[in-house]
Amino acid sequence: MANEEVTSEIREQLLEAFSGADYPVKNQMSLVPALPNGPGTRFEAGDVSFTAMEMAAKLGSHQDFPYDSAESLVDDVIEGLKAEGIL
Repeated sequence: MANEEVTSEIREQLLEAFSGADYPVKNQMSLVPALPNGPGTRFEAGDVSFTAMEMAAKLGSHQDFPYDSAESLVDDVIEGLKAEGIL
């Protein structure tokens, strides 16, 4: 399990990456244009590292589209990362 500092840093990176999406987003593919390196965008903090594609593959069942804001999306992503043992 990642500590709170790592979780907070990952949350900030996710918010930055997804804040440029055109909300509301209806599915994961709607988020790709907002990512600086598309599906290969990497999120890293401490000993945690994953790409957007790896995250999407593991978190499909943890997301409840559509999302109206980056904050609500990232809240679910963080919970999903914790549930999957990534954070």
